[in-house]
Amino acid sequence: MKVSSTFTLPLGAKAPDFSLPDAHGQWHSLADIRGASGTLVVFACNHCPFVIHLATQLGAVADQLGRCGIATVVINSNDLAAFPQDGPEPMKEFAAQRGWDFPYLIDASQQVAKAYGAACTPDFFLFDANLALYYTGQFDESRPNNGSVATGTVLSMAADHMLANMPPDPSPVPSTGCNIKWIPGQEPQWFLK
Repeated sequence: MKVSSTFTLPLGAKAPDFSLPDAHGQWHSLADIRGASGTLVVFACNHCPFVIHLATQLGAVADQLGRCGIATVVINSNDLAAFPQDGPEPMKEFAAQRGWDFPYLIDASQQVAKAYGAACTPDFFLFDANLALYYTGQFDESRPNNGSVATGTVLSMAADHMLANMPPDPSPVPSTGCNIKWIPGQEPQWFLK
């Protein structure tokens, strides 16, 4: 099912805290990961065509953001029992193939996705140095199968504006992708509407 961001977490909201394991079993907290100038939290998985479409460029954008003091973390909140292709071993391979040098974490309880109001893969949340939400929306205007190449220009521009202390875009274009694969009975209110 194709869905869009919910914008449940309002601009200026504090980043919900988390402590999650990566595919190697090492735990990472928001406090450990956060960057001096900002933090990008992305909800993604391995098998979604929308994620696959931009995954390599996400690695490149994350490198650029890192040079500006913005840390990146990706969180996989899919139901891994129902979607084993998104499990820890495939996560290791997926991240290595795309040049991801940032933590790729497992949200097995799906509570972190719910706290952020994440709806789709990919879903992007850019926080400032004080962990206040500055931007949530699309990576760029490209989509799989429309002949476009992922660039990350929209997200990169939002980061540039944040670093320049410009006001955030009050009405960004939502991210679009596959719905997070919720554990049956655990679906959030916005998914059930």
